[in-house]
Amino acid sequence: MSEFINYVPKNSVKILKSWINELEIDIIITNARKTKLGDFRFKNGSSKITINNNLNKYSFLITLTHELAHAFIFKEFKNNVLPHGDKWKHKYRSMLLSFLSTDNFPEDILKELSRFMINPRASTYSDHKLTMVLKKYDKSCCKYILDVKEGDTFQLSNGRLFVKGKLLRKRFKCIELKTNKIYLFHPYAEVQKTQFKK
Repeated sequence: MSEFINYVPKNSVKILKSWINELEIDIIITNARKTKLGDFRFKNGSSKITINNNLNKYSFLITLTHELAHAFIFKEFKNNVLPHGDKWKHKYRSMLLSFLSTDNFPEDILKELSRFMINPRASTYSDHKLTMVLKKYDKSCCKYILDVKEGDTFQLSNGRLFVKGKLLRKRFKCIELKTNKIYLFHPYAEVQKTQFKK
């Protein structure tokens, strides 16, 4: 359990440890996954939470609190309530309040986190303003599809080239150059290279 303390703001550790001890839950730091930041699982009578190792300490704290809220709700209600329903939202909000100070977050994150907490979503990445301010504290200086201008070409880590199109609700419509097929990309999908129009 002690490994997680290297990933969160120092002032949050005491409260986190008390929750983890109360839940008797394992916290496992994993390699980065593209589809999720963290998750909660209950299997064979034991609970565990996995969190991606590439998150900055503020994103890690928010994600860990999100998953701990799931663990508390599961402990009380099992699978009898919606995963991100009202009971989870209330629990998550009350837990985040424990950290809502400059002891744990910079002012710019506090501002967006306070707004996000009014009606927390299933994924932090669903809230563009909060995601953008959290990304400022990432160690890597990645570019995201959100940073690419419409009509410009971008390349993914696998070498495939796309042209960025319009935003359709929550994802960008992009065309792969080689196949002319249309793909929808999350705004925070990472881009390796961009080639701007001249």
